[in-house]
Amino acid sequence: MSLPRILLVGKNGQVGWELRRALAPMAQLESVDFPEIDLANPDSIRQWVRTTRPQVVINAAAYTAVDKAETDSDLVMKINGAAPGILAQEAREAGALLVHYSTDYVFDGAKTGPYVETDAPNPLSAYGRSKLAGDLAVQAIGGAYLIFRLSWVYGARGQNFMLTMLRLARQRKQLRVVNDQMGAPTWSRFIAQATALALCQVAAQPDPAAFSGVYHLAASGLTSWHAFAEQIVQLMPPEARVCLEVQAISTAEYPTAAKRPLNSAMSCAKLERAFRLRLPPWNEGLRLVLEDANP
Repeated sequence: MSLPRILLVGKNGQVGWELRRALAPMAQLESVDFPEIDLANPDSIRQWVRTTRPQVVINAAAYTAVDKAETDSDLVMKINGAAPGILAQEAREAGALLVHYSTDYVFDGAKTGPYVETDAPNPLSAYGRSKLAGDLAVQAIGGAYLIFRLSWVYGARGQNFMLTMLRLARQRKQLRVVNDQMGAPTWSRFIAQATALALCQVAAQPDPAAFSGVYHLAASGLTSWHAFAEQIVQLMPPEARVCLEVQAISTAEYPTAAKRPLNSAMSCAKLERAFRLRLPPWNEGLRLVLEDANP
């Protein structure tokens, strides 16, 4: 049996970079990113899918500058809102499965417990609204799709909270980090590996559409940004850090352009039932990525 053809959009992003490595042994992989493909240009999207003729399309690209999105609403809606629908339409016409990544920021954070996939979204930010628009566009097309909602993604590449804390901890004696927003920091490598394992299971089924749906994909456990930052600093080599204290502050003390949910906890029970997958605890992922960076 020949390897499946996969078109990966967003090869240079945190998740996309890890996907290239996770999928390379199991697929004929065509990986692209901007400016090769322009998600703000529908013709660019259509050309890539029609030329590649993939059996799986993975959209790991997104506009992720959450605060900047508040004043860049047109572009963020094109990339996060419209492009996924175009990819879904082209995937359906090609008979391909679409894998698309969403976010915990589609929720408002008002729920006291973990969110499940059937909870009503109510995004607080332009970024969250654009991602929800993309999710709804994919679902409206009616093709075979997997939408994975992610939480607090970080990794060794790109721009993310972990890398920011590592940089600041080398420069400042004190860091001030909010302690009233809760979520599950999730290593991009775990996301890529889980995606690859899910695709293997879908490929083994006669009808890939049987798996179609929204799934929460996040690390086990729950923490605050403050506790996450404390753990990052503690795991740094002592000689590399100057930070002596990670001070806990409230969201009100750290105003941002975009409003963020206080509760980003998501239940991943549906993912476990469907694919028998469960991501390790968030702090285990953090330990591994930092061991990788400092062998």
